[in-house]
Amino acid sequence: MPKVTTKQIWEMKVKGEKIVALTAYEYLFAKLLDEAGVDLILVGDSLGMVFAGYESTVRVTMEQMLYHTRIVASAVERALVVGDMPFMSFQVSPEEALRNAGRFLQEAGAQAVKVEGGEEVAEQVRRMVQAGIPVLGHLGLTPQSVYQFGGYGVRAKERKEAEKLLHDAQVLQEAGAFAVVLEKIPAGLARRVTESLRIPTIGIGAGPFCDGQILVTQDMLGLFERFRPKFVRRYAELGKLAREALAGYVEDVREGRFPSEEESFV
Repeated sequence: MPKVTTKQIWEMKVKGEKIVALTAYEYLFAKLLDEAGVDLILVGDSLGMVFAGYESTVRVTMEQMLYHTRIVASAVERALVVGDMPFMSFQVSPEEALRNAGRFLQEAGAQAVKVEGGEEVAEQVRRMVQAGIPVLGHLGLTPQSVYQFGGYGVRAKERKEAEKLLHDAQVLQEAGAFAVVLEKIPAGLARRVTESLRIPTIGIGAGPFCDGQILVTQDMLGLFERFRPKFVRRYAELGKLAREALAGYVEDVREGRFPSEEESFV
């Protein structure tokens, strides 16, 4: 099975083919996503909230990200695996960003990394790309900056911030990013960004005009229930199904209905 490359992701924009992306943090879901035909699997620092139960992504460490990326990469045969660079793994200096990004490829088996931010991280992106490390940008709502933003509201609704986002997208493109995630911004702005760039845009809460879409897998399957963003379409209610199954198991064990004679050895 041929591996999806960053070049193919770029070519999908040229051909007008939509890019399908989802998140994964462990082997079973990574394998299911890959078999379903997902093009790009992001090992997102969203695992801090979805997997570890943190209140934000800020507490996620490099070692946690490398561990989960290594597991996901071991399950994936086709999709492009992207490791999400966590808070303070790339902001300090281009040199530190380069070292940490290299670990995602060398130690964890990722084919690319993702970084949040625009012009302020352009030099980091440039250095990584020059070293042969593909970089996926991320603009709009950048969760690592949640304390600075004061919440998870829609970004770039005002003209000044929208113009900065457009500028940042161009800067990331010129720095060598192969694509950029646009999170929780007005659909019209996402369309402007998409039409202005040669590289693909991948939206999450950014409307239908991006070159591709990404969601947190546990959100779209109904497993993460702490909150439900407006932009999430639930394709299943696995949380509800799991609770029903667990309740059935508890009841069967308590009432002596499990295991049955057919489920026992003689």
